[in-house]
Amino acid sequence: MTARMLRLYPGKPEEIALPGTYLAHRLHERGSAAAPFVYASFVGSLDGRIALRDPATGESRLPAGLVSGNDFRLFLELQAQADCLVTHGGYLRDLAAGRLDDVLQVGTQEATRELAQWRADNGLPPQPAVVVASASLEFSMPDSPARHGQRVLIATGGGAPPDRVARWRAAGYEVLIAGTGMSVEGGPLVRELGNMGFRSLYLLTGPRMLDTMVRDRRLSRLYLTTAHRLLGGESFHSMLSGPELGDAGRLRLCALHYDASAPDGTGQFFAHFEPQPA
Repeated sequence: MTARMLRLYPGKPEEIALPGTYLAHRLHERGSAAAPFVYASFVGSLDGRIALRDPATGESRLPAGLVSGNDFRLFLELQAQADCLVTHGGYLRDLAAGRLDDVLQVGTQEATRELAQWRADNGLPPQPAVVVASASLEFSMPDSPARHGQRVLIATGGGAPPDRVARWRAAGYEVLIAGTGMSVEGGPLVRELGNMGFRSLYLLTGPRMLDTMVRDRRLSRLYLTTAHRLLGGESFHSMLSGPELGDAGRLRLCALHYDASAPDGTGQFFAHFEPQPA
């Protein structure tokens, strides 16, 4: 049975099919090499948690109460529209340790073949490129991008250890310097990727990358799923953790949908926002 949800805004409330809702946004057509379309997505609780952290080990986890098949379907639709997926070294470390699943490919499972076909029908390569943003450059590269023919780039700051930069280049990877310090900065990264011809960039990253993209006014759209539950917890991650953003953080609601069935029957909102012009 096809999942349904209620569109609350814009327009009159209307029940619609959930599959295809985000594909209809056609994000791959909204950017250009000169001005790539940069979008991010997060799922959080009503009290603003996107992950909980184990105080003893420092490891983070996505609580089961935030996970739903409907949210994951929309995540896959966002992924399918990307020229380039931007991830980070922490994700690859968690992937190597078996704490997270590999989500760097589109349409590789039988249930998602339609998304691979959607890319082909819309003139996109079979798989998006992958950019790994990392200050330390200490991570293991999974073998899945090579198996699926994906272009892989590594982005770091100008203060990164030269020996580690050299090590990755010697292994055959393109290393981009995108920032003056240790960490990757949003403006330089988007500029570098645009120069390579990428037009739609999906941020599969965390608070630090969102922060720099917003501060550099490079974020084009933010997708936010809000699960209708309170998580609590004394050690947690939220969407942002840096200094106040000021006017750069002003966003405008573009659309709001209500899914009454998931997760666990509590319901969730699907919303997306765009920055207000300066």
